[in-house]
Amino acid sequence: MKHGSILVTGGAGYIGSHVALQLRARGERVLILDDLSRGFRQAALDTPLIVGAVADRERVRGVLHEHGVDTVMHFAAHTIVPESVREPLKYYRNNTCATGALLECCLEAQVRHFVFSSSAAVYGVPAEGFAAESTPTAPINPYGTSKLMSEWMLADVARAASLRYVALRYFNVAGSDTGGRIGQATPNATLLIKVACEAALGKRAHVAIFGTDYPTPDGTGVRDYIHVEDLAAAHVDALSYLRGGGACITLNVGYGHGYSVRQVLESVERVSGKRLAVREEPRRAGDPGALVARADRIRAELLWRPRLDDLDGIVRSALAWEERLLRDPW
Repeated sequence: MKHGSILVTGGAGYIGSHVALQLRARGERVLILDDLSRGFRQAALDTPLIVGAVADRERVRGVLHEHGVDTVMHFAAHTIVPESVREPLKYYRNNTCATGALLECCLEAQVRHFVFSSSAAVYGVPAEGFAAESTPTAPINPYGTSKLMSEWMLADVARAASLRYVALRYFNVAGSDTGGRIGQATPNATLLIKVACEAALGKRAHVAIFGTDYPTPDGTGVRDYIHVEDLAAAHVDALSYLRGGGACITLNVGYGHGYSVRQVLESVERVSGKRLAVREEPRRAGDPGALVARADRIRAELLWRPRLDDLDGIVRSALAWEERLLRDPW
């Protein structure tokens, strides 16, 4: 069967750009829709970029029809947890309502496949810090709730129509393209490994540890850090799964083990050879103490095989990207 084009919403952002890159590498017809509010033209590389908002129904309808799109990979969203606590309606408007508008357009255009960028934030604070797909969802911040509401909409739409989907619940994404072409360039980013690498290179005066009294081995938050290239590969595998007739499914994407904030900072110091200036701050609202994936199901269902499960390797790729940004700012 001849396959249609793939629309990557938010494809000029951090994760979407890595997915677009991998799709193009395997010969897919890909186009990006991004309003560039948080993305970068440079991140699209040679993938066609359409500047526009996911919530703009007229624009989205035109793109879907004009380019013969049969698969949508949806990344466009706001993703900063503390910001979502301060500005919840911004997250419900941009994440949930815009996803609803996109799904309406997909149904009108008879899009067959949908891959959704969800989040481990839907779990909230799971018992013992581990979350499987069967773990009850109980988000503790508007970001997580906005993603969960989008998952509910997607599931209901799929029950009422022929659209099939894979929803991927990410854990903590880090690192950059190992070829050095793209990476995370967002100003004032909050992702720990990026922040720490910036501090190691003098872009920031210090790095903060938010909370040192969690019930974890060293008192700091524990997360499952996954290399962005392995995460991107999961989306390519999800596409193959759907094309092969796979049923609608929701899956965790993580390595299944975690590192504490202090362990991450030690890795950055080890890889960079620089001593970090560290400040200990109170806990941030909306942060669980530990959140690690149970990730056996994605390996079984999508045959996903991560290649870059190594903390120092993740840090090394992130640091190389920050060094490039020093030479060639975006």
